[in-house]
Amino acid sequence: MEVHKLLFLSPLFLLQSLFAASENITLSSSLFANDNSTPWLSPSGDFAFGFQKLKNTNLFLLAIWFDRIPDKTIVWRANGDNQARQGSKLKITAKGLVLSDPSGQQIWTSGINQTSAASYGAMLDTGNFVIVGSNSDHLWESFKNPTDTILPSQTLEPGTALFSSLSETNFSRGRFHLYFSNGDLQLSPLAWPTVFQYNPYFSSGTSANGSQLVFNESSNIYLLQSNGTIVELPWQSQNAAPSVAGNYYRATLDYNGVFTRYAYPRGSDGEQSWSIVQYIPENICSAIFNDLGSGACGYNSYCSLSNGRPNCTCPIGYSLMDQNNPFGGCKPKFPLGCGVDEASENLEELHELQELKNVNWPLGDYERLQPYSEEQCRTSCLQDCMCNVAIFGNSICWKKRVPLGSLSSSLALNAFLLIIVTLIFLLKQKWKPNGRVEVSSVLLETNLYVFTYKELEEATNNFKEQVGKGSSAIVYKGILNFAENKAIAVKKLDKLSHEADKEFRNQLKAIGKTCHKNLVRLLGFCEEGAHRLLVYEFMTNGTLANFLLGVPKPGWNIRAKIALEIARGLVYLHEECEVPIIHCGIKPENILLDELFTARISDFGLVKLLLTNQSRTMTNIRGTRGYVAPEWFGNVPITAKVDAYSFGVMLLEIICCRKNVSKLENEEILTNWVSDCFVEGRIADVIEFDKERVTGWVKVAMWCIQENPSKRPSMKMALQMLEGLVEVALPPICIFSHSYSDFDSLPS
Repeated sequence: MEVHKLLFLSPLFLLQSLFAASENITLSSSLFANDNSTPWLSPSGDFAFGFQKLKNTNLFLLAIWFDRIPDKTIVWRANGDNQARQGSKLKITAKGLVLSDPSGQQIWTSGINQTSAASYGAMLDTGNFVIVGSNSDHLWESFKNPTDTILPSQTLEPGTALFSSLSETNFSRGRFHLYFSNGDLQLSPLAWPTVFQYNPYFSSGTSANGSQLVFNESSNIYLLQSNGTIVELPWQSQNAAPSVAGNYYRATLDYNGVFTRYAYPRGSDGEQSWSIVQYIPENICSAIFNDLGSGACGYNSYCSLSNGRPNCTCPIGYSLMDQNNPFGGCKPKFPLGCGVDEASENLEELHELQELKNVNWPLGDYERLQPYSEEQCRTSCLQDCMCNVAIFGNSICWKKRVPLGSLSSSLALNAFLLIIVTLIFLLKQKWKPNGRVEVSSVLLETNLYVFTYKELEEATNNFKEQVGKGSSAIVYKGILNFAENKAIAVKKLDKLSHEADKEFRNQLKAIGKTCHKNLVRLLGFCEEGAHRLLVYEFMTNGTLANFLLGVPKPGWNIRAKIALEIARGLVYLHEECEVPIIHCGIKPENILLDELFTARISDFGLVKLLLTNQSRTMTNIRGTRGYVAPEWFGNVPITAKVDAYSFGVMLLEIICCRKNVSKLENEEILTNWVSDCFVEGRIADVIEFDKERVTGWVKVAMWCIQENPSKRPSMKMALQMLEGLVEVALPPICIFSHSYSDFDSLPS
């Protein structure tokens, strides 16, 4: 996420400046819930506050909506969990808004400070309804009490949150929650109908207390930290953002759990609809992964993604729990459990296998049997009245029972569904004429898809388009026709030596278990005979190395964003993986850029995996000239600080847009030159603009390239210094005891 600082006007200041455009609603004014109710309008007529009748009911919702849009899109609601009957009354009093049913029983109240008294109310042109005190201060406002939506000029502060609605037409509090946790913006599923939170499926990764989610008047949404730092969110873009002047904007935590920024053209003739501009997360089907809860789609259901939205489908033999709610889960059309069909002597005669491609229910095991054959696994599940699902592979049989968390698509897994008693073999074995291909143990550890060599030959058009080459492999571009023409990068190891096979398995074990937006995603592999191939998602904007040397020179903001993203990826590898990973090959050639120029760390061929409670490891020298830390030459254990050293070198390259070790004879080594400039007070020679911020970043780089590893910061500390959360002290003078001739034996 991009981080920067700027001067800004607080949302409260903006609201106060807009307040003059409001029309006052005097005390004792009231509205009635009926078909002829007239709402309180904002001066422009864009927004209305009043009662909306719910479809096919005689119930009403006290709400704020876009009044010039034909479908009257609701942006705030007071009584979603307790709808008002016809004849209910809303009154503005000295103690705030009070909603009562026809008998006078209070349904809802806005409430205000007990020592304050309201003077009047106002529906503002921003979409904010306010209760104003005698000193013109806001005693209550809908912007400070949001439901599922925020609007331009609105700020979501710590202690406030968004809750989704339950469905498209049911405005009760739903299954998803957007909130701050110690400065970290998170999205979590809820154990509905309670508000108990399961593990988050999105996290901003920030940690500054006092953070705010700001939706400014230019329709941009970002995090504003207490020190003034702005952090851009990792939005997935679907449509270009139209002009602010010609469109309405809103950001809603939809009932399906996707946080979405929408636009709608002003003055539309009614033929238009809200268009999706951006959304979070990238794929909610795979993002929600908890031992508890139903996932994105409800129990026993299958989740697939379309335009960033989850589509929920019931497997064969199952139907929706609620025909009006596709996200409510699925139920079997047949009896399940012990005591069912006990009279049958041959259970297998009752069942028929149905195949489901590319699906997975990854959780819910209650028994593991090994060693076991596939036939034993099938028979065991069929004869176990509690077993509804079985997974088999590598002589291991996992048994599951319903209900199951939501099913998600997976290139690695196929399913076999039994009608009546559900049995699923998620690992579809591949056959050769002379027998079955063995399932790699790596597959079971990582859930990667196993490609055949023929599939990759076809995908790459016989390895026609070469897009990269390293010391031991060539990378080709390909297209997966069976996965909606998904572009892939196929890394083909050119020789099956012991080292090549070791590199192959290193990459599988390292990246196969990882999941982070700043790592290249490994989709699968091929291990057939002498062939060793790795299949990655394709990055359309190439390497950081080519990007930095492009003409014209890339802008500073995007370079800064990329640097922060690389740092976050390394923090994940070092501190957040189940098994900490030292990359050992950080350099611009191994940083790829996707279609949005998001940085993705790639090429895990040299990684070292640290055992539990291990912080350092012995290894042979590895890396690339110009990026290798000095301790590689000392025959001492290496730590994650070798990645910090490489990152420091690369950070200077990002700042200066040049290589550390140039092929030009008269060009000085970058780290040496920057160090000299820093010591001699010539830092202006290094920095082109944004002097204060970039000087701090140069200091971070100088700390990272210290020869003594103990003096280097961890990548987490380096990231905090780059984000401005930790003050950067003056680094010691760098002493380079190794000349780059020491690296001549290393690959370039």
